[in-house]
Amino acid sequence: MTEERRATAHQVRADAAYMAEHRDHPAHKANGDEQRYSTAHYPMSFTKGLEHSDATGLVPDKADFESFRQAIDRGEIGAFTSDVHVPRDEPRRLWEAPTAGTAYDLQGPDAQAVTMPPAPELCSDELAFEMAEVYELALVRDVPFTTFDTGGGTGSATLNASVARMNAMPYAQDGFQNRPRINETGNLTRQTVFRGSSPGVDVGPYLSQFMVIGSDIPQEGRGVADGHIKYGANAIDQRVLAAAPGEDHMQTWDAWLRVQQGYDVNGGSPGQTLSGRHFICTPRDLATYVHFDALYQAYLNACLLLLDMGAPFDPGFANLSGMRDHYDAGSGARVPPNAGGFALYGGPHVLTMVTEVATRALKAVRYQKFNVHLRARPEVLAARIEKAGVIDECHPSTCGAFTKFAEQVGAVVGEIRDFNSTAVGDATALLPMAFQEGSPMHPTYGAGHATVAGACVTMLKAFFDPGAVLVERADGSIGFTNDTTNATPIHFVAEKGKDTLTKCATDCSLTLEGELNKLAANISIGRNMAGVHFFSDYYDSVRMGEQIALGILQEQALCYPTDQFVMSVPTFDGDVVRIGAR
Repeated sequence: MTEERRATAHQVRADAAYMAEHRDHPAHKANGDEQRYSTAHYPMSFTKGLEHSDATGLVPDKADFESFRQAIDRGEIGAFTSDVHVPRDEPRRLWEAPTAGTAYDLQGPDAQAVTMPPAPELCSDELAFEMAEVYELALVRDVPFTTFDTGGGTGSATLNASVARMNAMPYAQDGFQNRPRINETGNLTRQTVFRGSSPGVDVGPYLSQFMVIGSDIPQEGRGVADGHIKYGANAIDQRVLAAAPGEDHMQTWDAWLRVQQGYDVNGGSPGQTLSGRHFICTPRDLATYVHFDALYQAYLNACLLLLDMGAPFDPGFANLSGMRDHYDAGSGARVPPNAGGFALYGGPHVLTMVTEVATRALKAVRYQKFNVHLRARPEVLAARIEKAGVIDECHPSTCGAFTKFAEQVGAVVGEIRDFNSTAVGDATALLPMAFQEGSPMHPTYGAGHATVAGACVTMLKAFFDPGAVLVERADGSIGFTNDTTNATPIHFVAEKGKDTLTKCATDCSLTLEGELNKLAANISIGRNMAGVHFFSDYYDSVRMGEQIALGILQEQALCYPTDQFVMSVPTFDGDVVRIGAR
């Protein structure tokens, strides 16, 4: 290495460090519910794994929670064993990476340099709406996604009733002003209900095409509709192990209480009855996917599909990727390139980036979960509704807040009581959970899946041309393209009982941006469908993940001084961030 190269390499690292140092480090603000209700034994805070009262579902000794909070603030993993009292009469689950947000990274924003707004607070219209939505998702868990997209179908009456109840709530009528949904008029429809909030997520089928389609593999007689993704000489099957319809958990108080104590109720089993594979067709199928996925799995799959299809890269660096012809200065004739991308803005580069960013996202969201918000999971708020009168009576300092909250959540509570009565003979208001163990052993806000989704999808939107559309060409090939000559816009739908996808013509083309935004929403809201997250967990987390990915891209752009380029990255809010090499 020459001295000049050594000095330049050092300067690039120094510039990246300068960029990181001078990013805004925002203040981290919680909603105040932890302190506001501290005398009532922290009813709005994450306490799973501590001792809980059979009478109220709260921690009987508030000092147990306070020692837990002190261990978090110390940031030492040993303190969670030495200083925190937990039930030990049965094998138990472990809190997951409670100190990860204190670690440092050498690339991208620091884990504490990104943040999320305060979560909706107790007795707000937004929290009541979010809780009602999670209840409703439990009721429609076995309704096919094709019913969401059409005017009829199996479970149509159940879905229509859910939409009507949600539209009747004050937060819906107020126009979703804080965290906008797809339709900001306050009128949810079957096409928009339970979807995300980003450009394109309300277009076409509920499921992103990246959740179902496969590669064209002529050697095996498989096409896109067969759902197998090329992975080198291997193939990835898009079908999932099927969970038994109607199999819900934690619907009785005793079952709920054992889970909150942190006991390992699965005993080494997956916690779901799983059988043969089929395409994702229902919310329960999607919940099963996000129960066992490798976290960045869906985005790796999407990247493999796009590379195999030859999907166009961002035109801003098409010269680097080898996707732009040159022109003869004299004749003006097109000249194909002689050099293209591989290690630099090619397949291996994007495949690495779409997975590498996941670790940064997980550390940042762990800081929000444990150190900032420590927000209770939906399964806990359902228990607060179940015991609302008892809690308010035992703790007058709540000023009747939980009774009010139960009333705010509204008519769906009665539907849940009827549902649980039919299922287990006990008319509780507890949230029917898709997983036997309920939520993971960490707080709900932000969401790990959603933060990773935001980061990974942002990487894909940066590398690929977001305006490309999904078409079938005249030669029968299928893919995302920006050349629609002699091509027909299409999409694919998974139908229950069918071994291949159904190909459909579409009036409104599915864009790459829309399907990637939809993919992030599917994975994130799939966790809501399981009962383990709220809508705001998705909404704010994907946007924080986006900031992490953009920061890494900005630093990487410093590393390419010879070829100038500008990549245009559409955000989850519909804006465009432009990142250029110096």
